[in-house]
Amino acid sequence: MTPAIDHAIFELGDLPLQKGGILPKARLAFKTYGSLARRRDNAILFPTWFSATHRNNEWLIGPGRALDPERYFIVCANLFGNGLSSSPSNTAAPFDRARFPRVTVLDNARAQHRLLREHLGIDRLALLIGRSMGAQVAFQFASWLPDAVGRLLALSGSAKTSPHNQVFIESVKATLMADGTWNGGEYSEPPAKGIVAVGRLYASWAMSQSFYREGLHLTHGVASLQDYLEKHWDRNFFHSDANDLLAMLETWKAADLSDNDRYARNWKEALAAITCPAIVMPCRTDLYFPPEDSAAAVAHMPRAELRIIESVWGHRAGSPNSSPVDIAFVEQAIRDLLAMPA
Repeated sequence: MTPAIDHAIFELGDLPLQKGGILPKARLAFKTYGSLARRRDNAILFPTWFSATHRNNEWLIGPGRALDPERYFIVCANLFGNGLSSSPSNTAAPFDRARFPRVTVLDNARAQHRLLREHLGIDRLALLIGRSMGAQVAFQFASWLPDAVGRLLALSGSAKTSPHNQVFIESVKATLMADGTWNGGEYSEPPAKGIVAVGRLYASWAMSQSFYREGLHLTHGVASLQDYLEKHWDRNFFHSDANDLLAMLETWKAADLSDNDRYARNWKEALAAITCPAIVMPCRTDLYFPPEDSAAAVAHMPRAELRIIESVWGHRAGSPNSSPVDIAFVEQAIRDLLAMPA
């Protein structure tokens, strides 16, 4: 069942892309929560992450929560490729399916900046927050447009996709495309076996070894490990089109906030441009984005703090339906940032 439409669309027109080409009639899906203050100084941008939509961001939004719509104007922007913004599944031929043009993290950041300025009338953010792939967009946005960001929270993400993380992404791509119905992306029916296999692959990476060692998978209303995999992972990506998943994987794999004409792959210079107060929050047991990668980035950010989530929940620490202790830790970081002078 398709969820009711609960978002708006910002029409970007024919969008020139960083790596060449045009994304025709580009569309950016978004949802806002709360009201913009008269001084326009209470805006928070919250990009989505891989395969997620704005609905997945709502675990931190609500009265009394760290992202309180009674105090702040929260803008949840959907990444290209997630099925709501321009994606292989909703773009007209000849740019549909596997022919969808290559979109970068910088393309996403630029489009979201246009949404803020041209459509919502926002020049500067009180806070930019992103989780996972959304954190990659947040890093990029804050580096490319430092004057537009008052504070930054990067949760379980990276400023640059590491070689080890690229290996994981390639394994996901290979798993998806191994389905016999793949047909070069021209499938007539969804490659269901491949999508189930991707869920199984994610189960081994998204959660840490300690998560399973401590038996936390058996606290999810399941009777066994097999039951857990079937009930919690086999259909995890069934809401997504397979070509959409591949497009987002390519964006994720190439993420590097310095890979542009301004910084010419000078990673340290690109990070040093993020001059706002920042908290970078990896989880101790995250297999995608380990603390060592975050520490390397923070070392070059003049006003950044490394705040590690000490959790066995791996990449999902502090995310929806994870440990309440971890979520509270993330919310405290948001409150701490918002209390800092920008």
